[in-house]
Amino acid sequence: MAANILLVEDEPAIQELIAFNLEQAGHHVLRAESAEQGLNYVKSALPDLVLLDWMLPGLSGIDFAKRLRADERTKQVPVIMLTARSEEHDKIQGLDSGADDYITKPFSPRELQARIKAVLRRRAPQMTDDAVEVKGLRLDPATHRVTADGQSLDLGPTEFRLLHFFMTHSERVHSRSQLLDHVWGDHVFVEERTVDVHIRRLRGALEPSNHADLIQTVRGAGYRFSAQA
Repeated sequence: MAANILLVEDEPAIQELIAFNLEQAGHHVLRAESAEQGLNYVKSALPDLVLLDWMLPGLSGIDFAKRLRADERTKQVPVIMLTARSEEHDKIQGLDSGADDYITKPFSPRELQARIKAVLRRRAPQMTDDAVEVKGLRLDPATHRVTADGQSLDLGPTEFRLLHFFMTHSERVHSRSQLLDHVWGDHVFVEERTVDVHIRRLRGALEPSNHADLIQTVRGAGYRFSAQA
């Protein structure tokens, strides 16, 4: 599944090569030549993943990653560190800064794609094409189909994204504002009660197959997708 990737790399040739390969794979790439520029982009909208060079002019990649992890709004954004440093203590420092993975230059486009997919599967599983299934309810992002015990269900695009997020983050309580950020997108100005409207629509679509109860209202907190009663 296509992801919005922020590439922070100050070497033009390397930046161009990485961006080209990512775009060929279907991703949308936003480019920054410095950590400061990257932070300004993050203030406008959250990327699905950050590819971050260690050695940057001014603020280093290590400090950039630490700033992301220190901010409640950005601490969950996946980060992959790109660097020519290959010593063990360098890798430890990179991971300790909050990076989810660490790739040593030079690397192949196939390795980068595999690392991106692995990190998104761990940190943002709703961004992958992996099918998910809970109690006979199956959602396949690749074909954009939802079935319940083999029978096809008709969901609108927002309900599909909402269900995908729920199914890849089951048993966790999400507030309305969190659902807006993750499903509608960061910095999209939609009223929180809009979430309730789409929850009702999603439950209505799941009602015929008796899966509506998987979406639970948690009083005073938000909603949870759970296979437990």
